[in-house]
Amino acid sequence: MPNRKLIPGPGARPPARAGSRIDPREAGLVAVLLTLASVSWVVTAPRMSGMDMGRWTDPGSLGFFLTTWVVMLAAMMFPSVAPMVVSYARIHRHRRESGRPAPRGGTAVFVAGYLIAWTIFGVAAYALYASVAALFPNFLSSDPGGRYLAAGVILAAAAYQLTAAKNVALMKCRTPMDFILRRMRSGYGGALRMGVEHGTWCIGCCWALMVALFALGVMNVGWMAVVGAFIAAEKMLPWKRLTNRSVAIALTVIALVVALAPAAMPGPAL
Repeated sequence: MPNRKLIPGPGARPPARAGSRIDPREAGLVAVLLTLASVSWVVTAPRMSGMDMGRWTDPGSLGFFLTTWVVMLAAMMFPSVAPMVVSYARIHRHRRESGRPAPRGGTAVFVAGYLIAWTIFGVAAYALYASVAALFPNFLSSDPGGRYLAAGVILAAAAYQLTAAKNVALMKCRTPMDFILRRMRSGYGGALRMGVEHGTWCIGCCWALMVALFALGVMNVGWMAVVGAFIAAEKMLPWKRLTNRSVAIALTVIALVVALAPAAMPGPAL
């Protein structure tokens, strides 16, 4: 007997599309990440109060910088890293449901690995900053020399936006399921390693923007928000090429204003 298609009668509901339903566990995970980011913004502002004394802001002692840096990372990066964390949690849960090794708490370990990678980058940036400041104490000032150096750093960040290295790293960040499926490892050690790997790709994507933040004032909450918005936009908006080029143009404009009309810069980082 030939197969006949079943035609739903009047008033029948169409079948639900696969994947159209929002998993409450994943929605809860996103809510946790956004809540942590919001709390981090609230905590960051008073910690930085009085620290922003101009361009090339003194980041303070290493201990103060590290604790502030980790809180900054949560505030700036958790919204844009949410799709990757949700993808990891989804695959991790499916592995556990199918009887494969996937210990509980692996998602938290994955996020910890991500933060570890960025913390290592922060320590390296701090060491470079402190070395240059010690060797050339007047070089990182708000005088014309320091102003032009800041503009040059920001222009370099704009140029990096257009490189092949930036494009490769950005694609890794924009395709979370592909990244997770290709690199999935079991156990807490595997979760930590995957988090560090993703953090490393994220550094490859965003290191120049973070260096530009140092040039604009790493203790300036306003510039933190601007750079964080740049990062989120190019990772999450559907127009990858347009967003990438728009960020490059915005950085170029900021660099020119810093060099030629610093009084027009908003906020205290003048």
